[in-house]
Amino acid sequence: MSTGATEPSLELRERALRSLKKKHDFHIHLTIYLVVNSFLVAIWAMTTAAFFWPIFPIVGWGIGVLANAWDAYGGDEPTERQVNREMTRLSRRQ
Repeated sequence: MSTGATEPSLELRERALRSLKKKHDFHIHLTIYLVVNSFLVAIWAMTTAAFFWPIFPIVGWGIGVLANAWDAYGGDEPTERQVNREMTRLSRRQ
């Protein structure tokens, strides 16, 4: 039995596991973001402050949440062609 046929499926499984972990981690990050910022908005509402100060953590942390979402759902792994091109570029620098 050839191991060559199983290696691509093992690599695909590892990629799938990494992708699922990134998505799971993003959901945890998003949940914490929503809970904490809801708590900050509640504090703002109870103190009757005129200026909506929770906007700063909402926007600042929101940028991080968006970057995490891009990594989990939008950022594809590099193609083999891109990897080879980068390896060639790096080998020329030596």
